[in-house]
Amino acid sequence: MNILALDQATKCGWAAYYREEVYFGVQDLTPKRGESAGMRYLRFGGWLHEMNDIIGGIKLIVHEQPHHRGGSAAQVAIGLVTKILEFSAKNGCEVLPVHGSRLKKWLTGKGNASKAEMIAEIKKRGYAVKDDDEADAVALLLYAAEKFGLGLK
Repeated sequence: MNILALDQATKCGWAAYYREEVYFGVQDLTPKRGESAGMRYLRFGGWLHEMNDIIGGIKLIVHEQPHHRGGSAAQVAIGLVTKILEFSAKNGCEVLPVHGSRLKKWLTGKGNASKAEMIAEIKKRGYAVKDDDEADAVALLLYAAEKFGLGLK
């Protein structure tokens, strides 16, 4: 099953499982000087299609469920979810939203785990993530892999 996991934000952490390998990184959606804020959504939609081509057909997108974090962060996260839902509807893939506290509890045993604790746990599992964006995306991927019995650690 080809999976794309997203910690959607302006610095969008992503992790993908395809060809029985795990890949991860960060996609920067920051609007460039002189661009409207809406460019992040256009860029994100285009990037989803590029990832679909690279992966060879996304079957599941797992993402962090937005909750009211306040102001523009919530607005961006919710806006990106609409692009995820649009992409999924057009391409026939499933969507699995995961609440942040549920993911933290699943990974660390604590629903209020810190970014440092999340990063440490992902590194302990053998993934050389650079920051919390990558760590959250890998955690989402591992959560989905366990739910669907893919046997990733």
